[in-house]
Amino acid sequence: MSVVVAIVALAGSLYAAFVPGLSVAHQEPPTAEVAIATWLLHQSVPDEAKDALNPLKDDAANIAAGRELYRDKCETCHAYDGGGKTTIGSGQYPRPPALRSFAIQATSDGELFYHIRNGIRNTGMPAWNLPDRQIWQLVSYIRHLPQVASLIPAANAAEASPPDHGHYVGSKACKGCHEEVYARWIKTRMANVVRDPREHPDAITPDISQPNPVYNFTIDDVSLVYGSRWKQRYFKKVGDDYFPLPVQWDVAHKMWRKYFVPNGADWWAVLYPPDNFQRPTGPLCDGCHSVNYDIKAKTVTEWNVGCERCHGPGEAHVKKPVRETIENPGRFDYVHASDTCIQCHSQGQPKGNPIEGKYYDWPVGYDVTKNLKDYWNLEEHKLGETNFMHFADGTAHKNRMQGNDFIQSLMYARGVTCFSCHDPHGTDNVAMVRKSGNALCLDCHGPNTQAGPHAPSVEAHTHHKAGSPGNECIACHMPKIEETISDQKVRSHTFHFVTPGETETLKIPNACNECHTDKSIEWAKTALESWPDRSPWRMSK
Repeated sequence: MSVVVAIVALAGSLYAAFVPGLSVAHQEPPTAEVAIATWLLHQSVPDEAKDALNPLKDDAANIAAGRELYRDKCETCHAYDGGGKTTIGSGQYPRPPALRSFAIQATSDGELFYHIRNGIRNTGMPAWNLPDRQIWQLVSYIRHLPQVASLIPAANAAEASPPDHGHYVGSKACKGCHEEVYARWIKTRMANVVRDPREHPDAITPDISQPNPVYNFTIDDVSLVYGSRWKQRYFKKVGDDYFPLPVQWDVAHKMWRKYFVPNGADWWAVLYPPDNFQRPTGPLCDGCHSVNYDIKAKTVTEWNVGCERCHGPGEAHVKKPVRETIENPGRFDYVHASDTCIQCHSQGQPKGNPIEGKYYDWPVGYDVTKNLKDYWNLEEHKLGETNFMHFADGTAHKNRMQGNDFIQSLMYARGVTCFSCHDPHGTDNVAMVRKSGNALCLDCHGPNTQAGPHAPSVEAHTHHKAGSPGNECIACHMPKIEETISDQKVRSHTFHFVTPGETETLKIPNACNECHTDKSIEWAKTALESWPDRSPWRMSK
């Protein structure tokens, strides 16, 4: 009887401790439970299913088909980016896994196919009775989900001391283990923005053996060459400093132009003598065009935007190549992730200016193990004022202000980062974007999806024919309105649609008239106001 009483008491205690509330889905599953359940789930898949390979080509058509299926079947719980942060997903027990996580991406194609086909018992994952081809298309798309950073920074990241990853070792030290990535990067403009003409005889684009009407110089005067896409500038070494020659090559027009920054064209111009040979590139340029520029020794680990510019010092990683010994901006929260690019693709000033008596135009002392806000102030703007840096609404007026633009955008606020769209390791597309044309935008946006556009098709939204320049998302949301040299302009990165009315009142160029140069602002306003899916009040303001 004593034993029975003890058993009943123990059973009652266990019931009181564990059963009430056991069915509630609000709480997060314990770590141990997740680990055990994940292991059991993996073991439940037959080996032959795990080993199955995706028979479909990894091409744009299959990925696009998978994306449409994902939006119809999966997005409600898993979110458009695979992060699982949805109203339904956050209320399930267990929670839908983050499909972009290392664990899911490391899962075989066959196992993903098995779970989509058969569902997962005692979870919210249903079995989908779809043709095999469609399930494989879903698997293809899961491998190409949009790149979106976490909106939540790591706990106490701001207070934590930067990790000590040792010294800088140069990009060639990365080649052995990352050969494919290195091979792509070495061809990019990032890897070739600064070139020594003695090492690269093809570095100088024009024929400088012929006299030019602006400034005559010879190959012996050129120590370094900067740029190749829009303009090319030439730097002469005097002592341990480099100085810009007062000439630049306009790549598009194939002509020489003067190069001198006058007062009012940049904040630092008034602080340096009006003479190019008294304006060294160390304080004004070299910090962004190199890795580990030492302001005292005036030396660099390497010229150009090398691996460690974005990943931090690599010595510890070379000695012990694990993820903990190197920085990866792909794992940063959205602020620090984009700061990796904003450090150079923005206009601003270091917080410590002047530094040892010199004025710098790049964030001295910053690397990706730190917080950019502690080293760099973005150029300020007064609303309604147009100047060399900004249009009246705060949109950038000139090149190298992608960061100033981007932080104003809704894309930035939603966790989209610079490398959600650009691959800094290189692609065959212009500006190293991950996909060409509308395919890049349609990863997150699509007709009648939550993120829009709210129209039955892209053509219905743009009111332009498929395949035409006006039907491209970037034509209206990223117009070329920011000056770089002469009439060559770069794209805005606010993603804001500038209306013809804003051109009229604030003098900000709009996409309609930038393309239809023979038409008036009034014509553009009238055209937009006639579109039934546009607010006539918004288009005219």
